[in-house]
Amino acid sequence: MHEAKALIRPDRGEDAIAIHLVNKDGFEAFAKGLAAGQRAALAAQKFEGGGYQYAIVPDGDSWFVVGGVANPESLSSWCLAKLAEDLPEGLYRLASGDPGPAMFGWVTGQYRFTRYKSEDKGQGPRVLLTGQVGQIDGYVAEAEAEIMVRDLVNAPPEDMGPAALEAECERLAKAYKAELTVVRGEALEQDYPMVHAVGRAAARHHAPRLMHLVWGDPSHPVLAVVGKGVCFDSGGLDIKPASGMRLMKKDMGGAAHALALAGLVMGARLKVRLHLLVPAVENAIAGNAFRPGDILKTRKGLTVEIDNTDAEGRLILGDALTRASEETPDLIVDFATLTGAARVALGPDLPALFARRDETAEAFLAAGKANDDAAWRLPLHDAYREYLASDVADMANSAANPFAGASVAGLFLDRFVGEGLDWVHFDTFAWSPAPKPGRARGGRGLGLRAAWHAIRARYAG
Repeated sequence: MHEAKALIRPDRGEDAIAIHLVNKDGFEAFAKGLAAGQRAALAAQKFEGGGYQYAIVPDGDSWFVVGGVANPESLSSWCLAKLAEDLPEGLYRLASGDPGPAMFGWVTGQYRFTRYKSEDKGQGPRVLLTGQVGQIDGYVAEAEAEIMVRDLVNAPPEDMGPAALEAECERLAKAYKAELTVVRGEALEQDYPMVHAVGRAAARHHAPRLMHLVWGDPSHPVLAVVGKGVCFDSGGLDIKPASGMRLMKKDMGGAAHALALAGLVMGARLKVRLHLLVPAVENAIAGNAFRPGDILKTRKGLTVEIDNTDAEGRLILGDALTRASEETPDLIVDFATLTGAARVALGPDLPALFARRDETAEAFLAAGKANDDAAWRLPLHDAYREYLASDVADMANSAANPFAGASVAGLFLDRFVGEGLDWVHFDTFAWSPAPKPGRARGGRGLGLRAAWHAIRARYAG
């Protein structure tokens, strides 16, 4: 992956290849202004102005690009992504108009995960020049946050275990002069018993831990960001089938989102007191693994009967959300690759959003829609709390029936969020199963930009 900051540059008037953007409605008028040979070049490449179509057109001793978009006057994040993926190395600028949000897709379109490739035969950088100098840093920062999510999620579980997530927290703390506290291994049993129980069966070098990063002025409103860090999920003793285990390296996708969001908050120096909490475990199988039927203590004091060891993400989040609530935050936001039920309901592209307050949900949904990172709200339906009833403990960790799985998981988490606190939960997939322009197959931020823009607007003052 090329350095993101080098892919968007201020336009100083240097020589660059022009990109003309048209849609189907305007293509005929655009083509009439071209020479016969240029029209022939467009016809030979079957260019008609459709979305993500492009053609290279000769122009004397040089050439220009024609790209198809839905609306040349209002670009989305992905309008230039296909061009960024496919065009030759070089400098480019739009022939008219400004790229705006398409700067994000220009950078992410050039993303490739090559860490484990013995040879990288990728193209050289495609650099976009723009006169929107004041917007470059913002879009590049968002693209870098997205790339961070992708890199963390794409890494194999042996190299992205709890210790590696701790190292990412250390890197952030050092970069922004934040305070980092880490509780590891057996020391978790007292204060974070559910994190300890889920992670205790892992090998020593993948021992469980809870990272707590604190940054910002103590007089500012407290923003708590929590991310599920299950670095690999075998399912525990309720073991997953091979097909269900294959992508479980991405089960720390919530932690990746939380880390990336924390970086955006600190990089923008928002006027908040940030508390980032990342519980990190491997849900492994060994003689000391937690069992179906076990009853776990929790940081909050509730007891939880284990109905299913594969519903472990909500357990580690429960302890982390309890700790976050102790700061009496103005807002808690958590991210988790929590339920298959959310994917059945919404598919891979739409994270499920849960919130206690309608106005907060609306702000996050609007921010996602405005920034090409849509989410969909699902209910915290109070009547479904009975699905988590236990005969022998305060609650169970999963329902005995298959109904409303994403909502029931959200209701479990709700028990560990302090009473009356404003809380948003993203049940995200963190993965692109098929490539699209600007969105390579593999790890992906889903809900990250929605959360960032909603938080930035909330604390802009």
